Amino acid sequence: MTIDQTENSMHETHSREVVVENEQGLHARPADLVAREAQRWESRIEFVGKAQRVDGKSILDLLTLAAEAGTHLVVEATGPDASEALDAIGSLFEHKFDLNEENTRIHTNKSKQEKQISSDSAGINTATCEGDAERNTNS
Repeated sequence: MTIDQTENSMHETHSREVVVENEQGLHARPADLVAREAQRWESRIEFVGKAQRVDGKSILDLLTLAAEAGTHLVVEATGPDASEALDAIGSLFEHKFDLNEENTRIHTNKSKQEKQISSDSAGINTATCEGDAERNTNS
């Protein structure tokens, strides 16, 4: 823990190591979850990767870490709610962002079914329109 002196106030900086454990790494969906969680807190939150330090409240900054599965990152929080913020963010990493394979598979299959239904409906509508056009030209 270190002390960060900012304009007329002193806040402790808390840090915690997290590991990216989900197979796809820190891709868009988990980066969005992390950034949204970080935005809930007043503290400044930063992630430290191999060669860079990024703003934990920015999904784009988080994506620049290119953190693959197994990557170790240090999360630093400075502010009045730093400890609580780290606990919440750490929990996301510990639970693999709640993006287990089963949830992903269900979501993917549901999307495929919705696209198929949409395609089928479009085909029916097209056929109906073509049939109407033929009837109109034969009249």
